Amino acid sequence: MLRIFLVVTFLVFSPTAFPADQGEGTAAELTVAVAECPPFVIFENGQLSGLAVYLWERIGNEMGLSWNYVEYPLGDLLETVRSKDQTKLPDVGISCTSVTAEREELIDFSHSFNETYTAIAVRQTTLWSAITGFFTSPQVLTAIFIVLGIAILIGGIFYLLEHRTNKKLFSSNTFMGRILEPVIVGLMFVTSGPIRFYRFKTLTARVLSAILTLSSTFLIAAITAVLASSFTLNAMTTEVRSLDDLRNLQVGALAASTSSAFLSNNGIKHETRPDLDTLVSELDSGELDAIVSDAAFLTYRINRGKRQGKFKSLTVLPYELEAQNYAFILKQDSPLRESINRALLTERVQRDWHDKILEYLGE
Repeated sequence: MLRIFLVVTFLVFSPTAFPADQGEGTAAELTVAVAECPPFVIFENGQLSGLAVYLWERIGNEMGLSWNYVEYPLGDLLETVRSKDQTKLPDVGISCTSVTAEREELIDFSHSFNETYTAIAVRQTTLWSAITGFFTSPQVLTAIFIVLGIAILIGGIFYLLEHRTNKKLFSSNTFMGRILEPVIVGLMFVTSGPIRFYRFKTLTARVLSAILTLSSTFLIAAITAVLASSFTLNAMTTEVRSLDDLRNLQVGALAASTSSAFLSNNGIKHETRPDLDTLVSELDSGELDAIVSDAAFLTYRINRGKRQGKFKSLTVLPYELEAQNYAFILKQDSPLRESINRALLTERVQRDWHDKILEYLGE
């Protein structure tokens, strides 16, 4: 009996019997949600890494916690945070989740572990990219095909009416010359106005020339408007100097994110996507003209893509739109909060943490 009493007494009063400073109800394995958001949470080759993951594991191990990671898409995690149903929340959420007053009403946050700001990413503006963008624009290509088609049609008609009698307009004896001369005559009608009627020999050609005088004026005006509009639009999609420049562009942001809320609060229409990779890919392909998100992971994702030979024309603009603070997500009134905050304050001043920031962000 004495031996049993001593064993029980040791288990009760031993300082290592239970993890210290965890709070009531935290001895069981925790559910830790991780939502991919490089460089803070990275899934690569079946491995989980990143700045926030590194910091959490340092804190969790220091506190003697055990946990199980559960993967969430970032959009789903943000929607879960917005939900008032606390049963859907994990014990801890790790991602690039900004602290806001609206979210604080529903959940708890740890102290901030990183400070960044909302930024704009666009395609870089160069003379060559503006020119290539103009000539590859669907509107411009359509206008060119229409112009060529009408020019060939008009030139062909005049050739049939005039090539036997009008040696001033149709004088070539070569096969290529007989093809080019009608096209040139047609292009002159379409682009610079009609040839004067008296240069034609046949009455039919002269009447047709008079009719085309009016119609070609409207056609030239329409084509000029299309080309000018396309060139202006292409310039706008590659040059953004302020938040107001986004108002006439196709803008994207993460669903349920602070960046999306920021755009809405400033009256800027935008589309949302579930993850950052989709946003950056659509910006690179031209489906979006600009994306608004937090600077830290915009910079990381674009720089990483450039090292892989992608996103060569993408850049993050040097405009700090809105300050953002990242923190761990916790349930309302979580017993873990105080212990995590104390450990977080200790870890953030360690040299290892600053080395990790330098490794991932170059700061």
